[in-house]
Amino acid sequence: MSNPASAVIVGGSHAAVQLMISLRQSGWDGDITVISEEPYMPYQRPPLSKAYLAGDSSDDKLALRAPAVYEKLNVNFKLGLVVTAIDTVDKTVELNNGETIGFTKLALCTGARARPLPIPGADLQGVHYLRTMDDVKAIQQSATTAKTAVIIGGGYIGLETAASLTKLGVAVTVLETESRLLQRVASETTSDFYLRLHQEQGVTIKLNTLASALTGEGSVSGVVCADGQTVSGDMVIIGIGVIANTELASAAGLEVDNGILVNEFAQTSHQDIVAAGDCTNHPNSILKTNLRLESVPNATEQAKAAAASICGIEKPYAELPWFWSDQYDVKLQIAGINQGYTDVVIRGNNRSRSFSLFYLQDNRVLAADCINRPKDFMLTKKLILQGKAVDRQTLADETIELRTLIQGS
Repeated sequence: MSNPASAVIVGGSHAAVQLMISLRQSGWDGDITVISEEPYMPYQRPPLSKAYLAGDSSDDKLALRAPAVYEKLNVNFKLGLVVTAIDTVDKTVELNNGETIGFTKLALCTGARARPLPIPGADLQGVHYLRTMDDVKAIQQSATTAKTAVIIGGGYIGLETAASLTKLGVAVTVLETESRLLQRVASETTSDFYLRLHQEQGVTIKLNTLASALTGEGSVSGVVCADGQTVSGDMVIIGIGVIANTELASAAGLEVDNGILVNEFAQTSHQDIVAAGDCTNHPNSILKTNLRLESVPNATEQAKAAAASICGIEKPYAELPWFWSDQYDVKLQIAGINQGYTDVVIRGNNRSRSFSLFYLQDNRVLAADCINRPKDFMLTKKLILQGKAVDRQTLADETIELRTLIQGS
């Protein structure tokens, strides 16, 4: 670009880092300023509930990029500061230290925050959420003396945390309000697998159990459930989902609906403001729907589209969603979104630690859960994008290469 300008990125997440890199790659030669409320340089989020919590990773290994990369990109970081307001007319952002920064283009990578559980005792010492590095440091500190832990929520974060704490020698109980684990995101087969997996590792799972209060004098000592039982715990971790950080965008007059609304180019309702990552509600041309995703691949690819838009280039974001979860020696890789499936097909022995489960609609593969099967995961992504009906028997038959179902293979 011929005239230097100023790009301000709010947030220090995966999306923010990819956005600054893609800005330079797309020809942006103006200033880039990143404002993050955390005091740390950008770090990886997925390992927090996994290797980092379990003590298998260190702070330096979490770094998203080496300091030399940011120096080469010529990025100015403002850490430990909060953007309190956006002036879309004068094109400035106000910080909680009283500073005002002007922008030519603004990128919102504000992410999401842990959903609070509004029950009595939630403010007791030893009660934690898991979203940031500081959250994990606090959990690790509690784990040095805690013999028992209660995790409220049987989703992926709750189960990953259970696996990590178990590795640290803490006896874990998981409370889940639904009739099975992962009920909102996985099939009964996948839910049953993870129930067995955790029980084999000594984790106590209580389904159909609603936490109604936390007990303790100063420090938490247990969870009172709606059915009257009390589950003892020296520490409690609450993992009941997240809330997109949209308040800043909403106050600035941007369109918001379960996330900051953006188009396929990551553009918001303001021509000079883009958004990327967990905070956005965006269209997906592959799935033909709007959705908000909490995943690193989504944040990374959407940030590329956002950077292109800032530079006046139309680069539509259209990626197949995918996710992963590490628990004990099991890697789950998920391809696609299973919304609307009518049937499932299992490839392999679902009583073992290696199988794939395919979600089908009209014999088309919508999504898959691949347990310790990276090859199936890679081929499934092609099957989903192909969008053609497949033979169910072939899909289930391990003696037949999955690749044979892919056109052109």
